[in-house]
Amino acid sequence: MLFVDKVKLEIKAGNGGNGAISFHREKYVDKGGPAGGDGGRGGSIYFTSDSGLTTLLDIKYRRIIEAKSGENGGKNNMYGRSAEDIYVKVPVGTVVTNLDDNRIIADFKKPNETKLIAKGGRGGRGNAKFCNSVNQVPKVAENGEPGEDFNASVELKLLADVGLVGLPSVGKSSIISCVSACKPEIASYHFTTLIPNLGVVRSGDDSFVMADLPGLIEGASQGKGLGLQFLRHIERCKVLIHVVDMGQEEGRDALEDFRVINKELEKYKTILLNKPMIVAANKMDVDGAKENLERFKKEFKDYDIFPISSLTHSGLDALIFKANEIVKKEKESALLSEEDIQTSHVYKIKEKDKGYIITHPSLHLWVVSGERIEKLYRMTNITDDEGFMYLISVMRKMGIDDELTELGAVDGDTIKLCDLEMDYFS
Repeated sequence: MLFVDKVKLEIKAGNGGNGAISFHREKYVDKGGPAGGDGGRGGSIYFTSDSGLTTLLDIKYRRIIEAKSGENGGKNNMYGRSAEDIYVKVPVGTVVTNLDDNRIIADFKKPNETKLIAKGGRGGRGNAKFCNSVNQVPKVAENGEPGEDFNASVELKLLADVGLVGLPSVGKSSIISCVSACKPEIASYHFTTLIPNLGVVRSGDDSFVMADLPGLIEGASQGKGLGLQFLRHIERCKVLIHVVDMGQEEGRDALEDFRVINKELEKYKTILLNKPMIVAANKMDVDGAKENLERFKKEFKDYDIFPISSLTHSGLDALIFKANEIVKKEKESALLSEEDIQTSHVYKIKEKDKGYIITHPSLHLWVVSGERIEKLYRMTNITDDEGFMYLISVMRKMGIDDELTELGAVDGDTIKLCDLEMDYFS
């Protein structure tokens, strides 16, 4: 199966339906009054984590995930039909990021999690909702609220407890095949492993997930080899097992190999080197390996080093026992951190948002912008005079007219709101 772990696409929720302008007309019914119905809600987009998926292949070729808009309201107070929501399945470990503001929207860490990715717009109100004691014949209705629309990055970061890292052909695939039921391709050439392999490892009554990651090389953090493509999968591992070839069969130096990979991990993200790391000194069955191990131990005294041989299976039990011990400690620490976060609250006084910003880019031109006022404009039907006057009255209540006067606007200046241009008169 093709392994896809990063996809960029557009996410577009449905717009709300427009409210209707209508009046009840029926024989023998006097003064029927306004009867325009509300528009229906636009469809929202949800992602659901599925433990049966291991790749983002299903959405790779979708340039856009788009929900339908709600139907417009009708006469006789008939509401428009709401659009159906869209549900997209993704693998556990998927992170969804809004590329427009670089905000993480969802992070799926467990199976069967469903999270809202883009909210559909609410339906606009029909003119029946604008009826009051002052205006009993309203000829104004709202347009539907636009649905959320943004460019997104959907990225899969494997959720493994232990990650095997190291240069190509040091024996990572052989190790995971020995300690789990995972059977990756094993060969004597570089980059035999082209996709991450996951295996469940048992240690006594415990078990954890181990990931065999494709081999890294010098320059991996700058994109050489398969570096950037798979370094992200190391981020979530609780423990790193750095596999080093003590046999030095390819003429490499074990000490230099260790330094090279650690340097690449640090260049990619410094936090990777802060993760617990143990060293698997592999290929101890090869002549000269013991001497190389002694040199390695003298140079790197701060690391737990386990001499092993994936060929003879020697030393693997001690390595797995140590990895499991660290995994358990890290999981306990993570649980305590989550409890601390949930029970601690920080109260801040939130400044009141007036809902608009006024800028003066050139002589006699004033631009009114802001999420609240722009949303109001888009949802107001200004095709008739009453709808336009409704927009103007709300702008006055918000204080926009008073602030324009204070800033020095004069009669005849142009006021621009989105694509609407108006003349200013005090």
